[in-house]
Parts: sequence; structure tokens; C-alpha cells
Amino acid sequence: MRLAPRPVLVISPEKLGEGASSVWAQGGVAAAMAATDSFEAHARDTEIAGAGTVVPEIAQMVTSEAARHILRLTEIGTPFDRDASGGYVMSREAAHSAARVVRVKGDQAGREIMQSLIATVRATPSIQVLEGVMAVDLHQSGDRVTGVFLTRADQPSESVLLHAPAILMAGGGSGGLFAVTTNPARIRGQVIGMAARAGAVIADAEFVQFHPTAIAVGLDPAPLATEALRGEGAVLLNNMGQRFMLDEHPDAELAPRDIVARAVYREYQAGRQPVLDTRAVLGAEIHERFPSVARACLAAGIDPALTPIPVAPAAHYHMGGIWVDRLGRTSLKGLWACGEASSTGLHGANRLASNGLLEALVYGRICADDIGKEIALCDAPEVTLDFAAGGRQPCADTIAKLRQAMTDGVGVIRDKAGLEKTISVISEMSRNEENIVFQNMLATATLIACAAHQRRESRGGHFRSDYPQPDPAQAQRSLMLLAEAEALRDRVSASLAQPA
Repeated sequence: MRLAPRPVLVISPEKLGEGASSVWAQGGVAAAMAATDSFEAHARDTEIAGAGTVVPEIAQMVTSEAARHILRLTEIGTPFDRDASGGYVMSREAAHSAARVVRVKGDQAGREIMQSLIATVRATPSIQVLEGVMAVDLHQSGDRVTGVFLTRADQPSESVLLHAPAILMAGGGSGGLFAVTTNPARIRGQVIGMAARAGAVIADAEFVQFHPTAIAVGLDPAPLATEALRGEGAVLLNNMGQRFMLDEHPDAELAPRDIVARAVYREYQAGRQPVLDTRAVLGAEIHERFPSVARACLAAGIDPALTPIPVAPAAHYHMGGIWVDRLGRTSLKGLWACGEASSTGLHGANRLASNGLLEALVYGRICADDIGKEIALCDAPEVTLDFAAGGRQPCADTIAKLRQAMTDGVGVIRDKAGLEKTISVISEMSRNEENIVFQNMLATATLIACAAHQRRESRGGHFRSDYPQPDPAQAQRSLMLLAEAEALRDRVSASLAQPA
């Protein structure tokens, strides 16, 4: 939209919006809209939650733009919740010092924002959308990315090369690399892996955020019980009725996500099934105020107005991703990235709740403006693609094995032995893998596991039981090339193969 009237082609594996993590975002957009709040306070909370590795200038810049984006979304039809006087209704989420999360219909923010954006995109003549098509590889000429290889999303086909003067990677994170995730099914690190295989620098790969309250009813992906429920006063209990967060942190259920996730994980591992109890604070109102949560529970035979919701931690958001500078440029010429696929320096080691949608909005604008400076206004013919039969889909059983290995060794709580076991599994899978989609998944899994192996401390979403304390000397972002991660992978695998 920002690049109009320059021609833009959007590639989407599903119908536009349906496969995007943004649609599933329940909480809302963090923005200092209240007269008693400020973007400086929002930036400060972002830095505190990020545990020492947030880039302060980026936090200041992103939070200062938040209110402007809320007003723009309102202009194009996003029905944000408003009070009787017309003000925005805001909720408080974990690690925020004020109520500053702007919501839509309780827990419908992502879906409603995306519907407003999609309607505007459909009505913009300069934007063409190709649905059912997936990017699998990048094409380079010299030191510049000049094109992208595309295939059909849901049936095997030979790839087609499409040349372009500028490419923006906006394909989500890596939650689906783990056995339990809240991400849409296709979000398995392919976009990060694609850029890494082309030689892009990857930042903060080890920092994966596990949401503490996925609804534990055996579904894949797992439905989410939004953090806004805890903002309303819902409490976490174990099967003995103990409110275990009181002993974990002064803010109890509103502690930073990594702390809550580890506490829930320990209860779950000990067999004391944790639950989220909304009955006292919401009762039957949960059906009207949080309809997505209520529907997910009812589909599993649980009425949250009468029964606590069983929960478990799930891979939710990847703070790491393709390194970008302040303008959204990757380390490869001709390639930009925004949203969860990128690593801007905003989130640090632990994303502040509801900063994800905000970052996507702000960096969408930033990338567009920078691309616009490089690309002259011109006409472009409508793109039509002709795919030949061929290729194959990755093996479902092999993907399941990778996801379980990532959960076992690179999950909520990590240690050297578990990380090295997972790295060895990835190494074995990498030896003869020819499917390019799975190669992209393996590349991201390699980066996450090897970056976690190198960071011998605990910080934010990265917790190692063998190094449980943060190390001030390591209070910095990590930068890694796939070649470096693969070299570490091979060394670890070789050492494990040696006789004791």
C-alpha cells in the first residue's frame, strides 16, 4: 500500500491472510495512546523485557510510531474497541507498566486488522496477489538478490524463477519447528532458512519465545489463551489448586513471558497439570469478551465459564531472524525483511507482549520507503506463472521427527547434552536431504540449536539449566552465518560419534 502506485506482487501460499500468524494474534497492538502514557515509557518497558539486548534507538523509534499506525488502521476501517466517549479501550499485558494494548472485539485484533488491510490491498490497482504459491529459494547475480524461485504451495511442481528489482521477506517465524506451537501450520522457519542459505546474516536465532498458556487439548497447532486473560485477573493453578506464580515473581501471572512459561513447564513436567482459571474474574463474560478462546475451549468440550482451561507452553514467537538494519535492509543487496522473519533489535531476548504486530506495521512502512528510493516508478505486466509437474513434498514423518527433536533439546529449558543431541539429529537429517522446503527448515533449526549451544548463559527466552544465570559479558546480540552454524553442527556431531 505504501509503495503504490509502484507495482507490487504479493506471494501467498494460502488465500491472502489465512496462513499468516498476524491473523491469529489475539492480544492486540501495543501503543501508548492514553494521556497518562508515553512512547518513552513503552520503549523503557520494551528494553526491560528484552533483558539487555534490545537496541535502544530501535525501541524509541518503533514505539514513537505506534499511535500513528493505530490512527491509520482506524481510518481504513479497523474497528478497535472504544469506550463511551470514543477513546480506545486498552488492556494491560505482561511486563507493561501501563494498560497500552489496543484491542479489537476482545481477542480479534489480528484478524480484524488483517481484514482491513486485505480489503484495501484488493482495491489497490498497483498490487497483484498470487495465492497458492510459495517461495522456496532466492536467485543471486553477483552480490545482489535478483529473483525468487516459486512453486505451487500444496502440490509438487517444478520451481519457476521470477526476477524482481527488490524482494521483501515477510513470511513469519519458526514456531512450527517445535512439536507444540501456536503458529499456523506452514510457519516452520522456511523464510529465515531461505535467506540463510543465500548467505544472509541471521541475528539472535537462539531467542525463541514460548507462550505460557497454549490451550492443551492435543491440537496442532495449539489454540492460544491470550495473555489479556491474565491481564483481566485470570490466575494459574496446578491440579492441587495452588497458585504457583505467587512464588515465582512479584508480578505473579503478569511476570515476563519467559518466567511464566518456565513455571508452567515445570508444573507440566512434574505431572501437576497447570490450568488457567478465568471463572472468578470473567465467568460467562468470557464468551462475549474473548470469543476466540471460548470457541477453542468449547470445541474441546470445555466451558471456560465453568471449568479452568488446561494450558502448556508452546513455541510462539521467534525474536531472532534475518538481521536487518534501521531501514529494513538485510546483509544481502536487493533483499529486505520485516515482521517475525526479521530481527530488528526491537525484541532483544524476550519480546514485550503485543510488540509483534507493532513491529510489523512500522517496518512494513520503513521497508517500503527505502525500496521506493531505489526503485523508479514504472509499469509492470501482470505476472502469470506456468508450473510444470515435478518435485515432491517433504516427508511428514521426517518433519515430525525434527519438531520433536527441537522440543526435546531446544525447548523451554535447555542444557548442553540436550542441545548436542538435537544438533546430532539435525546433522543426520542434513546429510542426504534434497527437498528444498525441508532444507530451509533444517537451516533455521541448525541456526537456533547452534546459537543456543554457543550462548552459555540464561537470558530472556533462552534458558540453560547448566548456565542458569545471565552473564553480563554476553549482554549483546548474536550474529551468525549458516556456514558457521553448519561447521559447529558438524563438530558437535563428530564429537558425539567418538567412542567414550
